Amino acid sequence: MLIAFHKPFGVISQFTSDGSKYRTLAEFGLPAGVYPIGRLDADSEGLLLLSNEPQWNARILDPQHGHEREYWVQVEGLPDEQELRRLAAGVLIQGRRTLPCRTRRLEPAPPVWPRDPPVRFRKTVPDCWLSIALMEGKNRQVRRMTAAVGHPTLRLIRVRIGEVLLEGLKPGEWVAIA
Repeated sequence: MLIAFHKPFGVISQFTSDGSKYRTLAEFGLPAGVYPIGRLDADSEGLLLLSNEPQWNARILDPQHGHEREYWVQVEGLPDEQELRRLAAGVLIQGRRTLPCRTRRLEPAPPVWPRDPPVRFRKTVPDCWLSIALMEGKNRQVRRMTAAVGHPTLRLIRVRIGEVLLEGLKPGEWVAIA
């Protein structure tokens, strides 16, 4: 069984509490025996895949299978073309250069659901949305990448893993897809 789940903001990618203030996957009525394939930080939202079959883990996470992950990223400021090219070429984070990726500004901004709590709004600092599509997914990579080019991430939503889309799922909803 493979499940697409829309992980809300403030939920950790595990079923048991780590003692933090964050909610867990246990409260969303997911079938017994499934576990997350990969993870999203508590402050990130969007598509999380779960399964009860170990082969899905290898098929989705193993770099040789090349499943692209796409994120919609709200960043502080307005990155120019040179900064977008730097992101796409790969940036140095934690002593390692990220693999090249695809990046573009989303204009108009994508239709996203309200977040609770909302992203802090500042009248004097503009923001914009980017699409960043990666072939790798290191811990907090997208956040570190946008910070490296001077545009901190305000909100991060994973909208696609390979051909699986978040589209149509509301925060907290899930659907079996295989």
